[in-house]
Amino acid sequence: MVELEIILYVFVCGVMLALSVIGLESAVVTPSLARWDKRFFIAFFASLVAGSAAFFLELVAYVNSDLIFLQAVAYFLQSLLCTIPFPMLAVYLLHCCGEDWRSSALFRMMLAIWIAFFILVIVAQFSPYFYYLASDYEPHFGPAYPLLIALVFVMLFLIALGVVRRRHTLSRQYYRAFLVCLLPVTIAVFVHVFVSVFTLINIGLIISASSMYRIIVSGSIEQDLRHQQEIASQRASIAVLQMRPHFIYNTMTTIYYLCDQDPKLAKQVTMDFTTYLRKNFTAIASEDVIPFSEELEHTRAYLSVEQAQFEDHLLVDYDTPHTQFRVPPLTLQPIVENCVKHGMDPDSEPLHVWIRTRETDSGSQVVVEDNGPGFAPADDDEEPHTALANIQQRLDLMCAGQLTIAPREGGGTVVQVTIPRKE
Repeated sequence: MVELEIILYVFVCGVMLALSVIGLESAVVTPSLARWDKRFFIAFFASLVAGSAAFFLELVAYVNSDLIFLQAVAYFLQSLLCTIPFPMLAVYLLHCCGEDWRSSALFRMMLAIWIAFFILVIVAQFSPYFYYLASDYEPHFGPAYPLLIALVFVMLFLIALGVVRRRHTLSRQYYRAFLVCLLPVTIAVFVHVFVSVFTLINIGLIISASSMYRIIVSGSIEQDLRHQQEIASQRASIAVLQMRPHFIYNTMTTIYYLCDQDPKLAKQVTMDFTTYLRKNFTAIASEDVIPFSEELEHTRAYLSVEQAQFEDHLLVDYDTPHTQFRVPPLTLQPIVENCVKHGMDPDSEPLHVWIRTRETDSGSQVVVEDNGPGFAPADDDEEPHTALANIQQRLDLMCAGQLTIAPREGGGTVVQVTIPRKE
């Protein structure tokens, strides 16, 4: 090798070793990996680490002319260790598709080809027809060398063909990851049949390792997002189950007295309270966004019950012409309940709540205003902040929405929920 080729070779081998070590460490320490996946990735990256070490063993032998035997050992180890991941990829592909790899024709063909390759590599150690090391310490390829590379190419081609045939079974993420993993190294091996391009093969292996590492990272991120969403959902469920006792008591007391004073209104309040309870408990079971019209119905039922208790002390205006969008359950109702709970003061002027919706170029907006006392970030009572923070978390996780809080001109608070338009 000329000096520039050696520098490039050392750099590529160093990158391959570093990436393989990082992948191995990630496979060991990532808790979100399933047991089978963890064992696969540990074995996959361990073989790449060993293969990378064999490349550096070759470099050590190359710079020391007395270690020609060590160089032969390095070529032997490279041939085996850098091809072990290919049958492993076939097993992982079948696992991702829910197939039994032990009875799969793809795996059996891959195993048969790799065993044939292994036998030929053993034979190559005693025959110059495949490759040999001359006095210049450079590998020289014999007439049968293309057969070795052809077997490697067939293995890669079979896996790539298996990926394409299973494209409808694989998720889009895994389909792309397998293609990125296989195509560069397949192309490099094909070129190597005609021209010696060991560095290009190493670059292909680097891309393969990075693609597998990306699966680990993306899986961990997805697991973390699912965990956060479960936490947000649990908080919403707890909020439902911890309905204010005095609200329920006051509602039942109001219905009791209305039965004598205004039976018709008593029936309506009972129906509104029933709707409120039903929507609350339905929200516990909901794991996805719901039509805004359902959330609005929930909010109307709640406010109707509160208005029956506070009468003229609670005024509500609705301006909601736009309802054709979806929100997480328990988005609008807790915001409005927050307004009433922290803004109602029977000794002051009536609490006025405005609920508005509008469609924008980027999506939908829900605005809730009140003329109550408002609250600042430095308030001692952290409950309104916690409730709105929980809503913001669920908006972010379930629909990439946003919640903003601002003081209202003239007193009170403005809470705005923004839901981006779904692509």
